[in-house]
Amino acid sequence: MPKEPSKDEQIGFHKGALSTLAKERQEFVRILQIVEQLMKVHIKSLQDLGVDLTKQEKLEEMADEKRN
Repeated sequence: MPKEPSKDEQIGFHKGALSTLAKERQEFVRILQIVEQLMKVHIKSLQDLGVDLTKQEKLEEMADEKRN
């Protein structure tokens, strides 16, 4: 029967997991910021080209409602 890890081992495991997850979260936020910046660039370009994105969004919502 396997021996249960000591309290110190359990604490070390959980601290390590939290450290890793915190770094992953930071990277996720960084990637999300890049995606947001790229989306803003594309939105501005579409608006400059005369595309009404609010109208497009409403049309897509209406189409989704019809499918459901």
